[in-house]
Amino acid sequence: MNRRRSGIIGKIIASIFGLLCIGFMGLLVYTKLIPTIVLVIIGVVLMLLVALVTAFMWNKHNHVRFTVGVLLSVIFTGIFAVSSVYIYKTTDTLSKISGVNTEIAQVGIYVRAQDQAESLAATSGYTYGIITDLDRENTNQVLENLKSEFGTDIQVQEYRGLTELVDGLIREETSAIILNQAYIPIVEEMDGYADVESKIRQIDVKNVESVIETTSEAADKPQTVQQNQQTQQPVENSDKNVYTVFISGIDNRGGMVAKSRSDVNIIAVANTKTRQLLLVSTPRDYFVPLSISGGQPDKLTHAGIYGISVCMDTLGMLYDTDINYYFRLNFGGFVNIIDALGGITVESDYDFTSGSEKYHFNEGANYVNGEQALVFARERYSFKEGDRQRGKNQMAVIKGVINKALSPELLKNYSSILSGIQGSFETNIDYEEIAHLLQNQLTDGGAWNIVSYSVDGTGDKQKPYSMSQPAYVMIPDYSTVDKAKEMMRQVRDGEIISVPQA
Repeated sequence: MNRRRSGIIGKIIASIFGLLCIGFMGLLVYTKLIPTIVLVIIGVVLMLLVALVTAFMWNKHNHVRFTVGVLLSVIFTGIFAVSSVYIYKTTDTLSKISGVNTEIAQVGIYVRAQDQAESLAATSGYTYGIITDLDRENTNQVLENLKSEFGTDIQVQEYRGLTELVDGLIREETSAIILNQAYIPIVEEMDGYADVESKIRQIDVKNVESVIETTSEAADKPQTVQQNQQTQQPVENSDKNVYTVFISGIDNRGGMVAKSRSDVNIIAVANTKTRQLLLVSTPRDYFVPLSISGGQPDKLTHAGIYGISVCMDTLGMLYDTDINYYFRLNFGGFVNIIDALGGITVESDYDFTSGSEKYHFNEGANYVNGEQALVFARERYSFKEGDRQRGKNQMAVIKGVINKALSPELLKNYSSILSGIQGSFETNIDYEEIAHLLQNQLTDGGAWNIVSYSVDGTGDKQKPYSMSQPAYVMIPDYSTVDKAKEMMRQVRDGEIISVPQA
């Protein structure tokens, strides 16, 4: 009787274990992260394991073998359970950060600091000041929202620029103003307006959501204008192994999806076949026409106010290339990831101490934790080249993270790294494409040749498209832009790249 029962139990356990193996294999296939050859190997191992457990469990006459079979099934069931948790975390994280194709403009309704109104409803009947041209699409959307909310037409007064709008409110020419929050830091940069936030008060904010349209999706993409005032067609990436990605580091006031100035502007051109990765940094103050400015130059950083697609199109115009992917990051979020990685190595061009005198960095290799890496990436006042050197340091941080992430040390704090990624990264690259890239890396392995380059320029004072008065800008040195374009071509054509000689 006991032997019969043990035989029945053994068959049941063996059958359940076989089903668990099938389910685990199905989960691996579903993730699309595991290369086919690896799936085949895992499948064969699982089949052998099921056969082994079944052979042990099916024999009702040998208690030792029966016990071994039970132990094997329990141990591997535990392994499947733990692995499934990690697989779920991985796929869930990748799903959340990938395929993001919307962003939000946070448009504020402001009154004078001493105004008695305490809610938006209290401003019903006010005359609202707006800017005639800048960000008019979002402004009109907010006006429609107010009209619907108040049930009456909205009285407006138009102003030519930012300072005129703010002055109109302070001088009581208008009772309230409608202004994209992303413009407030720009107003503060202008002479006489550093204390603007002490004179006005945000009484409400409206979120205007829009779809991020990439170059390939836009039917009315602006034509490319190059430095010699010649019109050229952008270079398209026909090779499926080549990816051209805009990496944007944002001002995090409004979160990852909020439109805001892009303080990090890096184009990454990657060839997955030759394992060449080029990082080209463009200074935030580069004085170039935006894709929506009608040819009027602006600081590159201001492109982010109008959306990440404007950033991609503007840089595409500058470098004569299509940029269909973006990778938006919050450098502050890098702290958690770098700490989870156990620190990274960054290469410094100079021996310097940060402006806060908190950290010192040596020329050459520096092993840094998350906070030190953040200071390293943000410092600019210690360098003669200012923001251009900061761009180089930011690329050094990215390079350090990539190198560490490709090393076996990634597995040490895998769960913490996954937690840190959420809220720090977003991309419009969909899950399946990311899975394909990970499969390639797992299949082929190997290190990447990562080369960084920063274009240069000359400081000047000009009136940008988004500002009401002259401000510091960087006039592009188009010889360095040409060098960057040539390096991009080399990556696309499968050539080995290196930093060009001065």
